[in-house]
Amino acid sequence: MYSLSTCWNSSRHTDGRAMLREIREMGFEYAELSHGIRISLLPGVIEAVEAGEMKISTLHNFCPLPIGVNHAAPNLFKFTSTDARERENAFRHTMKTIETAARLKARLVVLHMGAVDMKDYTDRLVDMLEEGPEQRDTPKFRKLCQEAEEKREAKKERHVEHAYEMLHRIEEQAGRHGLMLGIENREALEEIPFESDFSFFFHEFTSQTVRYWHDTGHAQIKENLGFINHAFHLESMAPQLAGFHIHDVQFPGRDHCPPGTGMIDFAALKPFVKPEHLKVFEMNPGLPAEAVLEGVAHLKSIWGPE
Repeated sequence: MYSLSTCWNSSRHTDGRAMLREIREMGFEYAELSHGIRISLLPGVIEAVEAGEMKISTLHNFCPLPIGVNHAAPNLFKFTSTDARERENAFRHTMKTIETAARLKARLVVLHMGAVDMKDYTDRLVDMLEEGPEQRDTPKFRKLCQEAEEKREAKKERHVEHAYEMLHRIEEQAGRHGLMLGIENREALEEIPFESDFSFFFHEFTSQTVRYWHDTGHAQIKENLGFINHAFHLESMAPQLAGFHIHDVQFPGRDHCPPGTGMIDFAALKPFVKPEHLKVFEMNPGLPAEAVLEGVAHLKSIWGPE
């Protein structure tokens, strides 16, 4: 099942029903409510769903946005924060997302788990790669990668404990509503679970409620940085996989491009794609509808129509 994320068009609309109508008119039966859904859009969304005009596949936390927040803010409150008040805010607004998802009969909520408190290495490394992939072989690049790995490992324990405690609470609530939670792989090196920790993560969370959510763009950026092999990583996560955010990447880190306009080898990922997976196109809002539809057609020609 394919879906289109409202990250592509929510900023252009003041009425949620019109926002979903635009997606429906592009040929989609399903939409994802992304993390840019202002609370003022929600009444129209509910009307569209109750009228049978559109189905909602997934929601991306936090959705709707907290009152007073008018821009996408998926990391506004972190599960990993050392501030208990921030963690409680994260829990409270995640519960609102779960309640909204249940009301709209969505199947899954996409979550960011948080981050280790450290300086940003990701952008520095991506900026170096702007000069060319050969930068990966330079002593400076290797040193920065090693430094990033060492610092995040040294700092992660307390942040991971907070995130796990929070997710156990959220898992219980989501399970009551019959919802899955999709734990998204992230492109930033400081965000958790780290690419090397996903296997440990799913030893802690073994229920069918907590699943893996694969973002193709984030994985490709991690490969470009030299931290994973995209296809091997997806293969390792296949048993826990619930679905995808689909977008392409232009080297080294320009993501949310239409499939077929970047460097991702979608054919190499196809063996791990199943009809039951939720497949959500997550496109840059600056793209015209024609470019989005060309990317959708390209991806379906490789992965199939379902």
